[in-house]
Order: sequence, then structure tokens, then C-alpha cells
Amino acid sequence: MSPGPVTAQEQLGSVGLNIGIFAAFVLVTLVFVYRASRSNRTASDYYAAGRSFTGTQNGIAISGDYLSAASFLGIAGAIAVNGYDGFLYSIGFLVAWLVALLLVAELLRNTGKFTMGDVLSFRMRRRPVRAAAATSTLVVSFFYLLAQMAGAGGLIALLLQIPNSNRLGQSIVIGVVGILMIVYVLVGGMKGTTYVQIIKAGLLLVGAAVMTAWVLGKYGLNFSSLLGAAVEASPEGEALLAPGLQYTNKLDLISLGLALVLGTAGLPHILMRFYTVPTAKEARSSVVWAIWLIGIFYLFTLVLGYGAAALVGPEAIAAAPGGVNSAAPLLAFQLGGELLLGLISAIAFATILAVVAGLTITASASFAHDVYANIIKKGDARPQDEVRVARTTALVVGVVAVIGGILVNGINVAFLVALAFAVAASANLPTLLYSLFWRRFNTMGALFSIYGGLASCVLLIVFSPVVSGPKSVILPNGGVDFFPLENPGIVSIPLSFLLGIVGTFVGRRERFDTERIAEMEVRSLTGAGSEKAASH
Repeated sequence: MSPGPVTAQEQLGSVGLNIGIFAAFVLVTLVFVYRASRSNRTASDYYAAGRSFTGTQNGIAISGDYLSAASFLGIAGAIAVNGYDGFLYSIGFLVAWLVALLLVAELLRNTGKFTMGDVLSFRMRRRPVRAAAATSTLVVSFFYLLAQMAGAGGLIALLLQIPNSNRLGQSIVIGVVGILMIVYVLVGGMKGTTYVQIIKAGLLLVGAAVMTAWVLGKYGLNFSSLLGAAVEASPEGEALLAPGLQYTNKLDLISLGLALVLGTAGLPHILMRFYTVPTAKEARSSVVWAIWLIGIFYLFTLVLGYGAAALVGPEAIAAAPGGVNSAAPLLAFQLGGELLLGLISAIAFATILAVVAGLTITASASFAHDVYANIIKKGDARPQDEVRVARTTALVVGVVAVIGGILVNGINVAFLVALAFAVAASANLPTLLYSLFWRRFNTMGALFSIYGGLASCVLLIVFSPVVSGPKSVILPNGGVDFFPLENPGIVSIPLSFLLGIVGTFVGRRERFDTERIAEMEVRSLTGAGSEKAASH
């Protein structure tokens, strides 16, 4: 039999041991980042790791990028507190990879060079679409960064035993995370970040597997017994196993699902990973590896979430520093004491650092490559100047991410990532699909789709219960929650597709449509000439 739920006061490990394990882990990964940085000589090295990774390596790195704080901390907490509705995040995140594999992975690798702007500018007017792509990338990356910073704040607050009431202490923690993130990016570039992702993905999968086996072992490897114990420990009772505990509005549930399933194929930091492999075949291999690893991990989250509900208890999780995001670390402490808590927390923190570094590289690369090199310098920028601008942008992105992370500290990170997915699906996915598959699509259609989808999604979030509703931590009861849904995907995603069509027929045909379209079709389907991806 498992021990019963424990109180939050019993769940505080040794601060010294926690920080010792955490510091050792950070030092080890920094060594890998520094060693990798010594081979960063060109813009391709910094942005795309010199296209030197195999499909297997990149697939593991992609799973590391994807299995972020939302996957480990947020989903485990969401399942522990909201049961069935929390597991919908796992299902949505996994199914999304099939969309990415079928629609964009290989085609994007063949037509691009470093960023989404390369794909869009191939047969459209360079400057406006690159500016739009860079704007979209920066906004999506910002929303995704919010989730990671919130997860980091909650995790370190738990390790240092900083209570939820001490907002200043948790804000300082988020600032320290931001500094470490900037160091990773400035030193290692994409190659260093990729190695950290590979290490982190392996450790995260092993750590989750050990905890999953441990939890199931406590219940005689009987998942039904685990569910029964979770129901007994939860104040919600049987409702923990049924839909509707978190999302009572069916439209909210549909909107969330739409954002999760379509968002991955529009995430800039995931799309950029396809450029780190030498061929389209390796890009396909990357996604297959990623699907397997991510799928296995999300099965683990089901056991970890209900295990946390049974062994820790939803009320104790909510009362702990970090709130709902602390479910997985608290479960580790309940299973293996201070040592396992320290190890799992260190792995979770490395997860956050690596994902944040990847996001920062994506945002800074988009600004440096699309805006500085191809708009300001009109394609004549020196590679070393481009990398210098990227590093400067990384500093700015880091500061903005810290400020945003402080504002959203306390919100479930899986929920925050779902918002980032909605922005990505609204701003990026329609434009990419139209560019790859619709010959009539033109510059005006791209601008309508990107700016329209981006603006509508962000505005709906601002005027939703997320920002100013009764449960908001940003502006509680602020009175501007005019939009009733927590996730705007059901409105903003179809609207973006529609705006792309309207803009296309409103705008004029580009002079080079026929030639560029034919070349793009051949390149996207065969990969011929992809190493000379246009940056015109």
C-alpha cells in the first residue's frame, strides 16, 4: 500500500542538497556548451549547428526542445489537480507532431535556410514578409518563454522553500534563470544548445521512467488501483476521471484542442531544428524519433500526474511553493526523499534552461537574419556582424522574458504553452501551408495572414479571463475579460486562414510567380538545390 497524502510542510527537502545537485548539473552542461562553442565560426554554425547533426541526434534534441517545463511540470500538475482535462494536454501535444511530420518537416527543410522568413521570401517580396515573419517569431517565442520562466520560478521557489507569498524572492529567482539562459545562448549557439537538449532529453526520459515504475510498483503495477487511490485523495472524487473538471465550457475545450494540435507546426524554435540536419531524409528521421520519444514520455505523465494526486494530494500541491507546477518534484520527494527530489528538480531545471536557450536563439536569429541582414543591410551583412546582432538581441530577449516571467508567475505552465501554441497556429501555420501548397498565394496574403492572425490572437488573450478574470494572477478581476474563452484558437486560427485568402485576392500577383513557384515546388518535394536556399 502507498502512504497517504502528506502535508506541504512535510515536503520540504534539504535546501543545501537541492542546490548542490542543481549547481553541479548546471556546471556540467555549461562545460558541454563551452566545448561546443569553440567550433562556432560561421552564421550557419551559430544558427543551425553547421547542419552537422544526424536524424537520430536531432530527433532526440527535438524531443528535448518539445518536452519543456509544460510537459514535465505543467502536465503532471494539471493531471494531478484536474485529472482527465489535464491529460488532454498530453494528447494534443503528441497528435500535433503528426501534423508537423505530414505537412511541414521535410518541405520546410528543403526550402529554407535558417528561419521561417527564408521560406516565405522565396517567392514573395522580401522585405515585408521577412519583417512579418520576424515579428511573428518574436511574439510566439515571447509567449513560450513566459511558460518556461514561470516553470523555473516555481521550481526554484520549491527548492529554496520560497513561499508563494514572497513575490520578491520568486522574482529574483526568475532573474537568475534569465541570466543563466543568456549565458547558454551567447556562449554555445545552436550547437551547444543542441548537445544540452540531447543530454537533457535522455535524463528526463530516464528520470520519468524511474518515477513511473516506482509509482506503479506501489500499486502492484495495477493502474486501476492507482486511479482509485487518486480519486480517494482528491476532494473532487470521481470527477477526477471525467471530463469537465477544468473546462466546463465545451467551446474552451475545442479551442484548446485546436491550438494544441495545430500549434507545433508553427512553432519557430521547432521549425528551426529542421535546419540542423544535412538532408531532407534526416529531417524525416528526426521527426519519427521525436514522435516515439515524446509519445513514450506523455504516457509517463499520466502515471506521474495521478501518482502525484494519490501520494501527495491536490491540496498539498496547490499549497506548496510553485503551486500546481510543483506536482512532479513533490512526487519525487514522496518516492525517494531529498536525493530524488534534488535529481528530478535538477533535470527539470535543465529542461527549462535548454528550451529557453533554444527559444532565445530562434528569436535572436530571426531578428538578425531576417531584419538586420536582409532588410536593413539588404543581404550584404557580414556573417560575423549578423551573429553579433543575434547575440545582442538575445540579451534583449532575455530581459523581456524575465519581466514577463515575473508577471505570469503562478500560472500553470502547460496552460501558458497552450496560449503560445494558439499564437503560433494563428500567425505562422496558415502562411506556411499556403506558401508551400497554394500557387496563387502572394505577399499581401502572407501579410494579412501573419499580422491578422497574430493581432487577433494576442488581442483575444488580452481581453480574456487569462489576463483579468477572477483566477488571473496578472490583473485579478481587472474587468477587461470581454472574450469568454481562455484559449482563442477556435476564433483566431480560422480567421488567419480566411485572411490569407482575402489578402491574396486583394493583392496583386508577383511578377516572378510562375518561375519562383515552379522552383519552390521542385525544391520542396525533391530537395534539389536546397543548400542554396534563397536569401534574396
